[in-house]
Amino acid sequence: MVNMRRGDPEPPWGEPEIEIKPGMAREMLRELAPLLAEEGIHVDENGELSDVDVPDLPTLQHALDRAVERQNLTLFTPTGHARELAAAALRRVTEAIAASDTVRAAVVLEEVVPESPQNTIATVAGCTGVALGLLDEWLSGRDPAAPARLAAHTRLPAGHWTGERAAIDVLALAAKGRAFRSLHTLTVRQGGHHLLYGSALALAAATLAWARRADTELADLTTTMIR
Repeated sequence: MVNMRRGDPEPPWGEPEIEIKPGMAREMLRELAPLLAEEGIHVDENGELSDVDVPDLPTLQHALDRAVERQNLTLFTPTGHARELAAAALRRVTEAIAASDTVRAAVVLEEVVPESPQNTIATVAGCTGVALGLLDEWLSGRDPAAPARLAAHTRLPAGHWTGERAAIDVLALAAKGRAFRSLHTLTVRQGGHHLLYGSALALAAATLAWARRADTELADLTTTMIR
C-alpha cells in the first residue's frame, strides 16, 4: 500500500539510469520539430534534419537546448482545464495530509500520469509546476493575500515523508521566489517522482501554515488559493 509517510528518513535519490533506445534521437527531433522550425532548423516527418541549411553542431545544440527549455516550460505551466486538473489533485493531497490520511494523499499522487493526451488526468509536470509556482508567489511575499513572513512559519509536518528532501529544497528556493526557475536543478538532484511528492508536501505545509496564521478554515483556503 502506498503511503506518503515513511518509517525512517528518506535516502538520497540515486543518479538516473540512462537507457538508449533505437530511434530515440529521431523521436525527440519529431517532438521538437515545431519549436526547432522557429529556430530555422527543419525536421522532416521521419525525424531527419533537412538537407537544406544543416547547422553546425554548436548551433544545433544551442537550438535544441532552447527548444527543450520552451517545451518544458509549456509542460510545467498548464493552462485552462489542465491547470484545473492539477490544482484539484493538489487540493486533495493538501486536505488528506491535513487529515493525517497520508495513504489517501499518496493514492492521489500515484494517480497522476506522465502524459495525458486527452487532457483528462492531472500530469506530473502540471502538478509540480503549479505547486512550485504557487509556492514562489506565497513564500517570497509576491502574493499580497499571503500572510506576512509565511516562509518563516512554514514547516514540514512531523515525521518522515516520501519527497521530504525535495520539499526542503523547494521551500528554501520558494522563499526567494526561485523554485520554479530551478526546475531542472531540482529534477536532476531529486528525481521527478520525488519532486512531485516534495512539491505537493511543501504546498500542503505552506497551506497549513497560512490557515493557522490567518485563522482560516483549510477547506476555504484550498478552494480559493490552490487554483
